[in-house]
Amino acid sequence: MVDVTASHDRPSSASDYLALLKPRVMSLVVFTGLAGYVAAPGAGDWVLGFAVILSIAIAAGASGALNMWFDSDIDLTMTRTRSRPIPSGRVARDEALTMGLTLSVLAVVTMYLAAGLLAAGLLAFTIFFYAVVYTMWLKRLTPHNIVIGGLAGALPPAIAWAAKTGSLTLDPIILVAIIFMWTPPHFWALALLQKDDYAAAKVPMLPVTHGAKATRLQIFVYSLLLAPLGLAPVLTGLGGVVYGAIAAFGGAFFLYLAYRVLRSRAGDGDKTMDKPARDLFGFSIIYLFTLFGALLVEQAVA
Repeated sequence: MVDVTASHDRPSSASDYLALLKPRVMSLVVFTGLAGYVAAPGAGDWVLGFAVILSIAIAAGASGALNMWFDSDIDLTMTRTRSRPIPSGRVARDEALTMGLTLSVLAVVTMYLAAGLLAAGLLAFTIFFYAVVYTMWLKRLTPHNIVIGGLAGALPPAIAWAAKTGSLTLDPIILVAIIFMWTPPHFWALALLQKDDYAAAKVPMLPVTHGAKATRLQIFVYSLLLAPLGLAPVLTGLGGVVYGAIAAFGGAFFLYLAYRVLRSRAGDGDKTMDKPARDLFGFSIIYLFTLFGALLVEQAVA
């Protein structure tokens, strides 16, 4: 790994350390975790709820810091990431490592004290899976890195559910499965747009190893599986009419955009042909937020 050291041309600011936590990724993790907590049966203790969501947020930030620490050589190579705090010289690698490890311990201990062993164990597993299994191993090893590694980002609803109820049932597993199935088409759409960057960084993303055409097909296949899976909470009674309508229309539109990607030449090298992949990537974020937002609202007013 290339040694990337901060030059410290100026003192690191609070915004630099905040950027290490990947706040945009954290917002999605926190939101799905909150939906899982509210949807879990029982009246719920809002003090406990605050501690649980805070722990999940801290864990997500810790994972982001550890990811940036280890991937600083890749981040320096890629246009999309070279302005991050470490490759841009605003934060030293060892500071990011210390921050990530400290926040990891804080998150797991807080979760254990607030909600017990099951939730704390799942949270610790999530940090380990993202920082070690995905970042240090899968990302540089296999084009299936996103498929397998997506489990880490999918677990927050189950963690929150376990924290509130002390157990896991089919419903939180379905919520995890939705995010897990959503992750490949979401990230592969981005990978089509950033194919040259990943190739330069020698990251074996699917468009680099198997080509854009194979990636477009895989995006469509996973979208075919995701669309009906999004309706599964309706079948178990977890989601109601509003959720069902959003899942049906959102899933159908997601599938339509994935079909446009399949029929396109996105990722083939002509940037003017990349719009279908860009549209799918943008809508995929809206889709997941809207889906879990509907679940959150329905459960909150029930």
